Amino acid sequence: MKNIKLILIVALVGLLAAAGAGAAVWWSMANKAPSTDKAGKPVAEAPAKPAPDYKYVTLDKVLIMLRGRAGETVSHYMAIDVVFKALPEQEKRAKEHLPLLRTIAVKALSEYTVETAQGMTVAQFADELNKAYQANYAAEQREPPFAEALIGKLIIE
Repeated sequence: MKNIKLILIVALVGLLAAAGAGAAVWWSMANKAPSTDKAGKPVAEAPAKPAPDYKYVTLDKVLIMLRGRAGETVSHYMAIDVVFKALPEQEKRAKEHLPLLRTIAVKALSEYTVETAQGMTVAQFADELNKAYQANYAAEQREPPFAEALIGKLIIE
């Protein structure tokens, strides 16, 4: 009986010590003093940098003939509108690159069969296009004039 009381007292003291330590950490985090410089003056924290104000350049009506099954006489097509997310200073250059960007899209997506294309999501198409664009610009050792290619419209027929 004496051992049980002793164990309970030790457990209670340990629990109170843990609760006190947790409260002390919480209080110190909640009342954290502002940063100071070497002279002890408070230093204002830098405001969070706002996200850039992107411009969106559209490449409309990219038509792609999809491969069919062997012996199939019906042609299948995909129509896609690609939207390029560019910084304002890159917008003009992105517009100038639209013919190249159209060519890369056709080359990358014409490899698909109609069955494969119908099983893909819009996000998968966007990923494939972004990979193709990055590979082309890397091969030319140039920086792409946009941050990301997005899909504006996708029709598979």
